[in-house]
Amino acid sequence: MTQREDLVTAPRAAAFFDLDRTLMAGSSGIFFARAAYEAGMITRGRLLGDLWQNLRFRLRGSTDDWADEVRRRVGEMLAGVAVRDLQRMSPRVLAGVLPRLYPQMLERAYCHQDAGRPVYIVTAASQEMADLMAHVLVFDGGVGSRLEVCDDRYTGRAAGPFNYREGKVISLRELAASEAIDLGASYAYSDSESDLPMLRAVGNPVVVNPDAYLRRIAREEGWEIVHLDRLGRSLKILAGVAGAAALGGLGRLVSDHVPIGDRRDRRSASTR
Repeated sequence: MTQREDLVTAPRAAAFFDLDRTLMAGSSGIFFARAAYEAGMITRGRLLGDLWQNLRFRLRGSTDDWADEVRRRVGEMLAGVAVRDLQRMSPRVLAGVLPRLYPQMLERAYCHQDAGRPVYIVTAASQEMADLMAHVLVFDGGVGSRLEVCDDRYTGRAAGPFNYREGKVISLRELAASEAIDLGASYAYSDSESDLPMLRAVGNPVVVNPDAYLRRIAREEGWEIVHLDRLGRSLKILAGVAGAAALGGLGRLVSDHVPIGDRRDRRSASTR
């Protein structure tokens, strides 16, 4: 092997970024749910439930039960859906996600790129979402949860490990092997205790908007801590008095996003 070939294949460091509450404020899933409702894939009641779960996510962070439930419900929703139909939802999802990105985190990501480290989104969201965000943000790639496709339609079944907890580590190791990445020299950014396996799989973990447990671990381990989610702290202060008001606001939000055709149908029905 020549010296030039050695340089090409030598392991290099990379930077891995969780999406929700790390690259962006809140959860990307709510914008996917809203787009799915507008496309007729889910009911209003389901959207209301997802909006409420998103508020809980802002307050408490992710949990294993929450993640398993999301995976199950997404699989059920997409069973039989054409891949192209899901792709056509992308503009609606991006319209919600892009304004909520943290400029400070994008700056960090681009600094890594400028230093020669490839940058990846690593998320429990679908591989399609990871690819979309990586493309729009000019990252080097995305790693998400893969869904089985047959005859250009989703079956509702998984096509690999769920990209959550140890599943993210499996994905990182596969990526590291294929792209000659040295995980020991790499960086990982996340907000949640559920990402401890990913954070511990790299040599330079950084916690962003950490939940209480992850903050304690980070302090014990001497990891860098980044605080950006001021809205999340404000929500915690107001949570005790805002529950009923929040549910009312969710109902208005759903009403504001009812497709125009549905509104006309309801007005016609009310005059019969």
